[in-house]
Amino acid sequence: MLLSAYWASFALATLAFACMPGPAILYMTSQTLAHGRRAGLHAALGIHLGCYLHILAASAGLAALLHHAPTLYLALKLAGAAYLIWLGGSMILGQRRLLEGAEEAAEAHPQVLRDSIVVEMLNPKTALFFLTFLPQFVDPAASLPVGLQFFILGVIVNLVFSSADVLAVLFASLLLDVLGEGRGKRLMPRVCGSILVGLGVMLAARGGPV
Repeated sequence: MLLSAYWASFALATLAFACMPGPAILYMTSQTLAHGRRAGLHAALGIHLGCYLHILAASAGLAALLHHAPTLYLALKLAGAAYLIWLGGSMILGQRRLLEGAEEAAEAHPQVLRDSIVVEMLNPKTALFFLTFLPQFVDPAASLPVGLQFFILGVIVNLVFSSADVLAVLFASLLLDVLGEGRGKRLMPRVCGSILVGLGVMLAARGGPV
């Protein structure tokens, strides 16, 4: 399969999608600006780990349920939107503000990791992306089982996307260094909280699977 004519198309399409800014980039950028580079990297890792649930679901054919069960899709979408809005609201209200001191900052990183895993697991758009994107590059006539092909391609996509996410985090951390310790940096958690709330509202307002 990996030596087939589909491989070049798959690589180009994956790189193209990875270079397109999306909600995940905004999410990780906001976490970086609010809590620092290490928190942003934890957010990227959380998104990466959460994505494996969708890869496994696509490999097992379970992702198709979201396409054919609008109620399930709606429930998952609203749960993910509510979680993003809650995270953003907590940041705005000061519960997840930029922490002072290395010890407190270190305590925030596992929390960001857990939050990011949940955010990605509750994102139905990721499941539908794998459901619509990967089948174009699966070869039923190949020696590898279709489910295994789904899994291999999904892992490759996830690794490429995560590489782009890390670059976004590093860029955001540079911006944070430019801001220094002034008023702009102190306001950043509220700005980033507003971004998360906006992402939640956008997710809730989007239409269902097509």
